[in-house]
Amino acid sequence: MSGGPLEPRRLDLRLLVPTLLGWPLVAFAALVAPLGWVWGSGAVCAGTAALLVRGRGNARTRRAQRPRLAALSLAVLALLLVASAGHRVARDVGPVAVLAQEQAVVTVRGLVLAEPRVVGPLSTGSAAPVDDPVQQKPALVFTRVDIGQVSGRGAVSRVSTPVLVVGGLEWAGVGWHDTVELTARLRPADPGDDVVAVASPRGPVRVLSGPGPLFVAADAVREDFRAATDHLPADARGLVPALVIGDTSRNPPDLTEAMLVTGMSHLSAVSGSNVTLVLAAAMGLCGVLGIGRRIRPWVALAVLVVFVVLARPEPSVVRAAVMGCVGLLGLGTARRQAGIPALSGAIVVLLAWDPWLARSYGFALSSVATLGLLLFAQPWGRAITRRLPRWITRHRRLDGLGAVLAVPVAAQVVCAPIVVPLQGSVSIVAVLANLLAAPLVAPTTVVGVTVALISVLWVTGAGGIAWGAGLPAQGIAWVARRCAEVPHGSVGWGDSAVAAVALALVSIAALLVAPWAWHRSRTAPLLAVSLAVVTAGAAAPTRLLSWPPPGWVLVACDIGQGDGIVVNTGAGHVLVVDTGPDPPTMTRCLDDLGVVVVDAVVLTHFHADHVRGLAGVLGSRPVGRLLTSTVREPTPEADQVMRLAAGAGVPVAELRAGADLSVRGVRADVWWPAREIDAGSIANNGSVVLTLHVGGIGILLSGDIEREAAAEVVRAARADPIRWGSVDVYKVAHHGSSNRDERLLDLVDGRLALISVGAGNDYGHPAPSTLSDLQSRGFEVHRTDLEGDVAVVATTTGPRVVGR
Repeated sequence: MSGGPLEPRRLDLRLLVPTLLGWPLVAFAALVAPLGWVWGSGAVCAGTAALLVRGRGNARTRRAQRPRLAALSLAVLALLLVASAGHRVARDVGPVAVLAQEQAVVTVRGLVLAEPRVVGPLSTGSAAPVDDPVQQKPALVFTRVDIGQVSGRGAVSRVSTPVLVVGGLEWAGVGWHDTVELTARLRPADPGDDVVAVASPRGPVRVLSGPGPLFVAADAVREDFRAATDHLPADARGLVPALVIGDTSRNPPDLTEAMLVTGMSHLSAVSGSNVTLVLAAAMGLCGVLGIGRRIRPWVALAVLVVFVVLARPEPSVVRAAVMGCVGLLGLGTARRQAGIPALSGAIVVLLAWDPWLARSYGFALSSVATLGLLLFAQPWGRAITRRLPRWITRHRRLDGLGAVLAVPVAAQVVCAPIVVPLQGSVSIVAVLANLLAAPLVAPTTVVGVTVALISVLWVTGAGGIAWGAGLPAQGIAWVARRCAEVPHGSVGWGDSAVAAVALALVSIAALLVAPWAWHRSRTAPLLAVSLAVVTAGAAAPTRLLSWPPPGWVLVACDIGQGDGIVVNTGAGHVLVVDTGPDPPTMTRCLDDLGVVVVDAVVLTHFHADHVRGLAGVLGSRPVGRLLTSTVREPTPEADQVMRLAAGAGVPVAELRAGADLSVRGVRADVWWPAREIDAGSIANNGSVVLTLHVGGIGILLSGDIEREAAAEVVRAARADPIRWGSVDVYKVAHHGSSNRDERLLDLVDGRLALISVGAGNDYGHPAPSTLSDLQSRGFEVHRTDLEGDVAVVATTTGPRVVGR
């Protein structure tokens, strides 16, 4: 006999099945149900498992093995239930839970368990005037602290209780694993949270001591690593530390968004795939250096320990390290059969160690991605290799190319149902983006690790080597940005649990049908083509075949760098707010929407990117009236608008703050301009600002206002909150410019943001700081440069956004 070890024909799924059953049981029952129920259920499962094992002594026949499999499943469930109950009991020992119910003010000492995370606006150099009575909403800092001592209600107690601290910017300077003392008011956490209470500090925090010498050394390495990559371009400066140690602190916000849209965000996260890449790179380097196979596992273990220390051994990092080891095991052909039991065991151990991981999206993505590698990477890799050109497969160094190409495909297929609730869409370009980026990840990672090690001794020399990691990192960023710009690069699917289950069922069906379809495509090509056409017709979303989507209330037209907003007033009638820079483009948008009559056109101000498309509106269908800003700057553009209106016989009126506008079923309140502001851009600050109420949805249209006019709008809105009402959707001012007042974002309840902006514009719109502010406040952001025409649709559950 020749060749490598034979793989078994059947995978060992005995431990996987109870693991997949126990996971949701922990997430949705064991962490929230009464403790008595959890203890009792665990005892019943354990007792039943013992009875089944004792009742069957002979396990040689397949029929006799069934009770043993049932016993194994029940034993796993018992372990997870008992572990969850035990953790809950241990966590609640002490008075913290009672003090939180009483919302007591206490003094505590504890250990910082997580890197502080800043959420909200930071200083941008554009603070509000000192005489402004409405102060800017402060930034908040979130971190987790394990309380070791609590003093409250006249008693001092020793405990070990995790709490979430929500403090001010002074907490941003607190380091991971610092021992701190603070006075705070406690309040209860939500059921099922991984903390017992939420602490709101009262007064400054005192740092009593720092982390141990090992972690101080790790922080020094991280700082030297950052210094060695400081001279790289912005994208590479952020990506190199992200790929090597999961440090995403310097990733540009727009690059982070592009990687999320294209399914590449796993590359820059501390995840199982990230660890797998690091370990695989280390093993590959061992092969290049001629290190023996017996020594390589020890090298991999040393690299893993260094990685965990550098990335901070928080629960998420430990989880990623475990999953990375399992993933690396799964990539080995000879031991693939051990991968699934190892993965199942790892999941059980991790859930027993920290049951709250069952509710973590990161844990779910790492586990499912690893399962995809184990199930599909090897067989799909072999199938791809068989279909590659012979001039590729006959080279020994390229014989593993099929497996490399199969990895992102397998990861995307199995992770899509989990990502859908986060994004509400399925990325069509994710597989292509990851395939294009895959060859660039290894050199970035390997050279990046080298840079991190050398930077400890010689930062300048490491900085020169850093270009070897920076260039492929720039390539990864280019792939992310270009793929994010692909038209129809994602398909709207919904973000509910039902949508996730539906996508999982579709994926399973596709996996089952694919082998048969491939065989039939070769033996009966006509039948295969017919089936593909029917499937595409049934699966293609309506918005790709017809436009606009049913129930649309507003569309931000993709007119390039500018604004062109169309509001549905019913039965083919619309209200147009701004007309963009190009008449044919604006006409195309109205034609696609089936517009018959334009009831009114509102021109927020007279800059060319908002008014030059007016001829495309006036010359294509009836227009009832034209409404403009009172600030007629710049004069040449304002005069041209008046000439066009006069030539078309359309009456013109001006809009001022305080006015009400009613157009068929649409009601609008005008909040600005009240006067001319002699600061910033006079034309931009003279923009008409409207709140529209259409189809039960509140929409804020803000033109191109800058910080001065935005401050006036904020003041007016807070002075008359009843008239302002509830705002669900915000058309971001000035195409996402950084010249803004962040307080305006806090007046938007629905957290939906539209940015009308041209691809590749010369202004840097939207500004990274604006995207960061929107993301930190939880906004769902949609952009015309990435999604084309963008529609706001009214549904029974509220507004949603559909990109064309």
